[in-house]
Amino acid sequence: MNFRFYLSLFMRRLPYFLIALALGTATGVTVSTLLPPVYVTQARLLVESEQIPGNLAASTVQVESSERLQIIQQRILTRANLIEMANRLGIYANLPPDQRMNPDEIVADMRNRIEIAVTGGPARRGASGQATLVSVAFRASTGQMAATVANDVVTMILREDVVMRTGTAGQTLDFFAQEVQRLDQELARIGARILTFKTENQEALPENLEFRRRQQAMEQDRLVQLQRDRALLEERRSRLVTLYETTGQVEITNSRNMTPEERQLKSLQDQMNGLLAVLSPTNPRILMLQGQIATLERTVAAQGGADTAGLSAYEIQLADLDGQIAALTEETTRIEARLAELKAAIDATPRNAIALDTLERDYANIRVQYNQAVANKARAETGDLIETLSKGGRISVIEQAVVPRAPTSPNRPMIAAAGVGGGLALGLALVVLLEFLNSAIRRPVDLTSKLGITPFATLPYLRTRQEIRRRRAVIGLAFLAVLVLIPVGLWAVQTYVMPLDMLFNRLLSKLSLA
Repeated sequence: MNFRFYLSLFMRRLPYFLIALALGTATGVTVSTLLPPVYVTQARLLVESEQIPGNLAASTVQVESSERLQIIQQRILTRANLIEMANRLGIYANLPPDQRMNPDEIVADMRNRIEIAVTGGPARRGASGQATLVSVAFRASTGQMAATVANDVVTMILREDVVMRTGTAGQTLDFFAQEVQRLDQELARIGARILTFKTENQEALPENLEFRRRQQAMEQDRLVQLQRDRALLEERRSRLVTLYETTGQVEITNSRNMTPEERQLKSLQDQMNGLLAVLSPTNPRILMLQGQIATLERTVAAQGGADTAGLSAYEIQLADLDGQIAALTEETTRIEARLAELKAAIDATPRNAIALDTLERDYANIRVQYNQAVANKARAETGDLIETLSKGGRISVIEQAVVPRAPTSPNRPMIAAAGVGGGLALGLALVVLLEFLNSAIRRPVDLTSKLGITPFATLPYLRTRQEIRRRRAVIGLAFLAVLVLIPVGLWAVQTYVMPLDMLFNRLLSKLSLA
């Protein structure tokens, strides 16, 4: 490899290399000079665990700290909150009118400048738990603005945390309060249905079934006895009628104590009945007894009172037997009606038992739900009190954002060095590209390799002084243009179009979207 030849080629292209180097250097130095300072400050937050042991009183907010922080972050970085914060703090108030940003650009820029980082967290599988720390940072053109916005974001995080925890606890309490009220109304409704059902079916309730069966058995026994007594009375009436129709006489069978006249009358009747068996009815003795009997019958009838006045002994006994039979018939009818009622009630008892059991089962189920809802409401009240007193898991500030003394970016020496390095790389690439595209013959060896001839001698191309001066003037103008136009152009863009940092961010965002 002929290093001298390649060195001569490089020296021939040295002006191009220097122009590229000047271009990169001017760009790097100008950008490092024009970029505004960026101040970054951060605040640190700590997610505290619950201050009251969970086995004594548990909070109703059961959300992991990482999930809670993600929810808070998304709520803070909403479009409405970011625009309101930018307007309230005047973050973009100092921009020139021609550089004012629309709401979409403000939201994108704010989200890019706000940094919320979470470290640590609860224990994972195979690892011990660590404290959850939150760092909030903001980039701004002034240290005061960076600290103000960072502390405002911290305030919003604390406020959202309180709102979310108390809101969740309050919603839980409201839910169980409504559930207790609903179940209480349901219990009252079912209880009223049970009461109405028992009132309407009080004669056919399952708890009185044995009592009704005993009543049925007693009434059936009573009915049999009444039927037996009625049969006896009807038999006595039949005998009385037969006796009277046969003999024309009746025996006094009244159960009350007979008067002397009644006893005498009965004795005379018995005596006459005995004589009629052997004597003729026209016998004087028989006629005498009949007269005595008629006299005593009138006396006994007069003693019987006004109600039996004019009635014979036969009629009295017959009326007494008919009255007893009618009373037994009425009692039998009443007992049969009662037995029919008892039978209907006993037959309806299984159906009523099923319906009542359904109502009572529903009542018991609602009662269990009601008791559970009351217990849950009590726990919700405790959890709401814990969150109201800030005794649950909360976020606290361990370090406020302070005004930084020096900007954190841009790194001006690094940007300038990057410009110089970029110029070097661009110059070398330009030289290589020019030589790669140049197919001219430069050495005698090229004549031999390309044309297959061997030259006797070679003469280089010699430029005139005018050509040399013209070439040097062009190179000088190129250097001047690079050293002047690049800084002036970047300054014009920075001043009249858009700040360079915002321009770079837009370009990067568009490239990332592409």
